[in-house]
Amino acid sequence: MAGVVIITGASSGIGAATARCLGADGWHVVAAARRADRLRDLVADIRAAGGSASAAAVDVTARADVVELVDAVVAERGSVDAFVANAGVMPLSRLDAGLVDEWDRMIDVNIRGLLHGIHAVLPHFRRRGAGHLVTVASIGAHEVSPTAAVYCGTKFAAWAITEGLRLESDSGIRVTTVSPGVVESELADTITDPTAAELMRTYRRAAIPPSAIGDAIAYALSQPAEVDVNEIVVRPVQQR
Repeated sequence: MAGVVIITGASSGIGAATARCLGADGWHVVAAARRADRLRDLVADIRAAGGSASAAAVDVTARADVVELVDAVVAERGSVDAFVANAGVMPLSRLDAGLVDEWDRMIDVNIRGLLHGIHAVLPHFRRRGAGHLVTVASIGAHEVSPTAAVYCGTKFAAWAITEGLRLESDSGIRVTTVSPGVVESELADTITDPTAAELMRTYRRAAIPPSAIGDAIAYALSQPAEVDVNEIVVRPVQQR
């Protein structure tokens, strides 16, 4: 077995695809998300394919719950070898739409959720002198588009936090940022602003399957202990 990996936001999209990919690669997958019913189906699929997996209902915005999850996994499995911080939301809108509650939700999930994961898992990594943190950021960490100012801001922050962790980390701890372009997912379904929703219909015409991102994460995790894949950008050929 490759080790024990916790994946947040595992109930759909990139998280679910990554869970299936790593389960097939021999990892014990702890699939974490809020939607427990979807996690049960995901775990059943991984096990039916010969993999090892368990589910954990958790909201990454609740710091104590994330700490409790990581500590419980370590107590049960002996270690956490990798943590994939994938949970994210994308309710895009123009700034003048004033959808402050949606901005707050993006900040809570996309930034605080990542920080909670780092806070929970880093002591275990440091104690062992090994571990791998993977952040799923976005192409939005590298460019800004209309209606995406706040979302891109959260992904810039995710990139910066992850890079800061890499620079601060002791030898043996590896850190990777994966920045997807347009991926087939439910992210756009959370958009309530009509202007942003219309722009997304055009923007998302060319999309790649979430398994492409799962494969990229699997590649980073599979490298020898002395190799740290710092960042991967994966997007459709048509996305320029």
